Amino acid sequence: MPFRIVASLLLLITLGLSWVLGGWAGYRQVEQESLEESFRYRQLVANELNRYLPIPELMAEHPLMERALLNPADPLVILQANREMQRMATIVGSSDVYLMDTSGLTIAANNYLQEDSFVGSNYSFRPYFSEAVATGDSVIYFALGLMSGVRGLYFSHPIRSDRGRILGVIAVKVLVHELESQWHRPASLSEAQMVVLDGAGISFLASRPAWLYRDFSANRQGELSLETRQRYPDRELRPMEIERMGLPWGLSESSAKIRIRSPEGGQDYLAVRTPLPRLDWTLQVMVSTAPVLWTRLAFLVGGLAIYLGILLAWLYLRERYRREAELALRGEQLERRVAERTRDLEHSNQQLLAEIRERELTQTELRETQQELIQAAKLAVLGQMSAGLNHEMNQPLTAIQTYARNSRRFLEKGAEDMVDANLSEIIALCDKMAELTRQFKVFARKSEGPPAVVDLRQSVDASLKIIMAQKSSGDIDFRWNRPEFPVMCHGDLIRIEQVMVNLIANAVQAVEESDHPQVHIDIEEADDCWKCLVRDNGPGLQGNTEQIFEPFFTTKSVKQGLGLGLSISRQIVDALGGSLTGRNRREGPGAEFVVTLRKREVSE
Repeated sequence: MPFRIVASLLLLITLGLSWVLGGWAGYRQVEQESLEESFRYRQLVANELNRYLPIPELMAEHPLMERALLNPADPLVILQANREMQRMATIVGSSDVYLMDTSGLTIAANNYLQEDSFVGSNYSFRPYFSEAVATGDSVIYFALGLMSGVRGLYFSHPIRSDRGRILGVIAVKVLVHELESQWHRPASLSEAQMVVLDGAGISFLASRPAWLYRDFSANRQGELSLETRQRYPDRELRPMEIERMGLPWGLSESSAKIRIRSPEGGQDYLAVRTPLPRLDWTLQVMVSTAPVLWTRLAFLVGGLAIYLGILLAWLYLRERYRREAELALRGEQLERRVAERTRDLEHSNQQLLAEIRERELTQTELRETQQELIQAAKLAVLGQMSAGLNHEMNQPLTAIQTYARNSRRFLEKGAEDMVDANLSEIIALCDKMAELTRQFKVFARKSEGPPAVVDLRQSVDASLKIIMAQKSSGDIDFRWNRPEFPVMCHGDLIRIEQVMVNLIANAVQAVEESDHPQVHIDIEEADDCWKCLVRDNGPGLQGNTEQIFEPFFTTKSVKQGLGLGLSISRQIVDALGGSLTGRNRREGPGAEFVVTLRKREVSE
């Protein structure tokens, strides 16, 4: 038989078997979900019945009930019975509690004050009355209220005299919503529907409102009984259009595949019926069979994958055996080619070794060039620092000379007060020069002291003095919104000052070409830190804002800087446990740099 015919037959067999197995697995999964939901709701019903079942029997033992049945004409006794039933209904959380004599006439009820009170109504036709009198035991019954038309569970128990004679029946009505309030379907059963049927097949609980009070007994023979009609007064009890489609293979006898027809169309379900405890109720869980199709498709895909895997494995083995034969024939040719390639590889290795030596030499030269550039950058920075220091020291020195000459004249004249004032000014200028020297020294070496509690305002004040002393800052509008209260933070006064000098100097250079140059300095308070903001109205930052913090990155000319200021400033702030960021302003042109430092208290 040709290979193609055999492969086609095996493919058809695989697909058919996958379709059958997929249907079996899909229906089993749907049935399992239905059984789990049935078990859950069965437990809910059992718990609810066990909760209310002993209540009528306990109420029947109350001596007031017997006294009311023996003295129905005594208004005082009946009033006490009505009030006691109100109290009982409140305690047990029931809808109604009422007392009936042996004829079924209600003589007392918790709703005796309402217009639709049960008092005076005869319920001898209700099974919860007749069965309690006939059996002498507790009875559970479901029906719609004649007065309210509301669904409820009726729990009843006979009341006996001391000699055992039945004097009447006490009944407790519990609304069905007590069960419905706990009826929550899991997410896995989003396609599931549930109905609770009585002994006649009428639904009195349903997940769909349109299925409520419908006849689910397909192909019913004859009319509904009088008892069923009395149980659901003023309800049509129309039959559901249900088509039974048999029992899928591999499922239990309690399951069945059905199709429910509606004006919108038909829907296929897998229905599982489960009897509920102590009642003639039946829980019918209906899960859509749509997932079965997806399960079958999954099995088809899996079967096709297995078929293709086996087919490809067979083809691979056949091809492998053919290739092995060819390889055995080509063995000698490969040996010759290996020898030729070995010679080629040796030649290539010699060329690679030569290239490696050349690259090593190039890398050595590159490292030497980088060291020379770094040394040049250091010398340039030292030159800038010396120029700044020279500029800042000239004015104080000139002032000191002037004060010294004046002091000599005042000393000759005996004006000691003026001499003392001039000496004080000289001391202040010397301190300023020492401070300036110390400030410029931090650019060359690290601060030796550990971080402490400092006032951020002092660093800003000192940095502004340095910047504003330069000629290039004369036309710039400096707006320093200095807080009136101390701004204590974790840091080093000199190192923070160095950072602020770098940031303000960069802002000054950025606004050189502006018509109205402005530099704003603000301090803002955050949760546990202080933020110092330096803004300008220059052209702003270009490209990647993080790139400006890399060493030797600059957009300025060589005379204006080497691109080390921002890199050093970020290292200083990081060492103090803070952060330094830069971005373009949102409210206008220019750049904005933010120094964030941890907040500290003075007492620390």
